[in-house]
Amino acid sequence: MKPSANAQVSEASGLPWLLVTITLLTLWRIWVITHSGITLYADEAYYWGWSKDLAWGYFSKPPLVAALIAATTALWGDGLVAVKAGSLIFYPATALLLYGLGRRLYSERCGTLAAIAFLTLPITSALGLFISTDALLLFFWTAALWLLHEAIARDRLAHWLGLGLVCGLGLMSKYTMGAFLLTALPLLVATPEARRLLRRPGPWMAALIALLVLAPNLWWNWQNDFPTLRHTADITRVDGGREHSSNLLEFLGAQVGSIGPLLAIGFIGALVPLRAALSRPADRLLIAGSLPLLLLVCAQALFGHANANWAGPIFCSGTLLAVAWLLEGRAWRARLLVAALVFNFAITGLVYHWPSVLHLVGRPLTAKLDPLKRMKDWDRLVETLSPFIEAHPDLLVVADDRTMLAHVAYTLRAKSPRIASWNPSHTVIDQYQLTRSLPNTPGIDVLYIAESTPTGAIARFARSQQLGYGSVQSHPDFSRHAGVWLLSDFKGY
Repeated sequence: MKPSANAQVSEASGLPWLLVTITLLTLWRIWVITHSGITLYADEAYYWGWSKDLAWGYFSKPPLVAALIAATTALWGDGLVAVKAGSLIFYPATALLLYGLGRRLYSERCGTLAAIAFLTLPITSALGLFISTDALLLFFWTAALWLLHEAIARDRLAHWLGLGLVCGLGLMSKYTMGAFLLTALPLLVATPEARRLLRRPGPWMAALIALLVLAPNLWWNWQNDFPTLRHTADITRVDGGREHSSNLLEFLGAQVGSIGPLLAIGFIGALVPLRAALSRPADRLLIAGSLPLLLLVCAQALFGHANANWAGPIFCSGTLLAVAWLLEGRAWRARLLVAALVFNFAITGLVYHWPSVLHLVGRPLTAKLDPLKRMKDWDRLVETLSPFIEAHPDLLVVADDRTMLAHVAYTLRAKSPRIASWNPSHTVIDQYQLTRSLPNTPGIDVLYIAESTPTGAIARFARSQQLGYGSVQSHPDFSRHAGVWLLSDFKGY
């Protein structure tokens, strides 16, 4: 997969086409966000709440996603598009980095097509509709990969310092960035020239800068009994055993679905001649940027459990590697690349306009057939409960479900409801329980929101009264519902 000697000179720039593609895809995603009937996903509403109380850390994540939402909502308000704007910015920004890296490693054509391929991956199309830590992680991972390449090739202090900065920011986005060490170490020992760099200050300065950037989050964790680190350890715990082995097949299937089955052929094709590929610096960089993390999460899936997005950064270097392989050599590979781009774009359109597709074939949009089900009608449900909450503005709004609390806080943000988590066991499994557990103060009155009668909570109060019940039919086969109870004279947990 070598670039031609004059590739960067002779080829016309693909940047204008890429910018047009980015603009059109972004406008399309904004249209879907505003016209598909979705509201915030549970995690988005949860992160939005964090953004109103900025700190150096939160229960399940480092702080950068909250800071990003705080920035976008400060600029454009608290509407859906503003909360989700980080994804509309950072996935295109990652594509631009892939364009530059592909141009640097291979050719203008490769960089342009890799960037477009990344923007139309099924996983990018799905994640592009909501803000998550992955938007930041993939950007900083790709930036770190490029800076590592330049640092090894040129050994300039500026590249090492930049590498440390972006790795630190990646860690402040999601701890998965720590796996970048599995990318850097093989590259730093791959050749005698690279090994000599370990005796110079650059790599160690990069590591120091990354730790300094992460230090405020580590300090926050220390002050709060390490909730984020504990949570990360809990969800990645391996408990070995054959009963979990099926998750490996599920995880691998999710990776193929995330990149698209045709583009996955290109990625696998590039890995098959592994020994030969590792002898080429460009291929070696991209393999190091994807294969170690993929194998790590595969091991996690085999012995414990792994979610589909836990290996998210592989889709950056993996996409570029696949496109480079498909552009090399035989004509059938180029035709396969075109087919892969068309297929992934079609899948995106199918998902984005699935209700219209079902309407055309005379099928109702049921909950089982709606990929966006979990992002729908929370706002309508909360609005049905709003009159009861407004009638008691001085009372805490309590629930034992972080999803409900997050949507109440976001949907009724203009009224600034005071929310608290019901926590009789005094455990901490989310940010609300860490910072907003209902205090054990006898005598207080609260409004309790739950899907069904909260008998356990009612038993801890002297009096209870159901004020109302709300129900929203979101699909022919599914409805959201919840009730509001006035619980008076708290007896204590």
